[in-house]
Amino acid sequence: MRSERDEQFHRFVVSRRSSLVRTATLLTAGDAHLAEDLVQSVLTKLYVAWPAFQRADNPDGYLRRVMVNALTDERRRWWRRREETMADVPDLPAAEPGITGEVADGLRAALRQLPPRMRAALVFRYFYDLDVADTADALGCSEGTVKSQTARALDRLRDVIGPSLTSAYR
Repeated sequence: MRSERDEQFHRFVVSRRSSLVRTATLLTAGDAHLAEDLVQSVLTKLYVAWPAFQRADNPDGYLRRVMVNALTDERRRWWRRREETMADVPDLPAAEPGITGEVADGLRAALRQLPPRMRAALVFRYFYDLDVADTADALGCSEGTVKSQTARALDRLRDVIGPSLTSAYR
């Protein structure tokens, strides 16, 4: 028999899991397996802190912060550093609508080269269209740090993607 807390959490998971996976996939630069691991970690942390989450003034901000912290923790795991990445994974998710072929592959590869916090700054600022203050809250840093991380990340993307792919975005 489930408690009221369990029922509330279950309803939350059913309603929000797909958006969490989408965000995690963006934060992991298209790594579907790592994204699933990240979502599981976030849901575990959220279940433990469920009363605090329910009392939060900004539940979406709370959730973004948990996700970024879980991504940072995941990247620090010793066994993650020993894993060898593969150039071609047979079960990559489909590209976002409007971004196909060489452009999508180049963008994913360029995003993978960014540190997780830079990637998170780009995802929150440009995919979710959060302002600097909300992004700073999600990342647990100052607004100036968000601005500098975003600018550096965009510069690095421009260097990696190069003129052939950046023209597709104009």
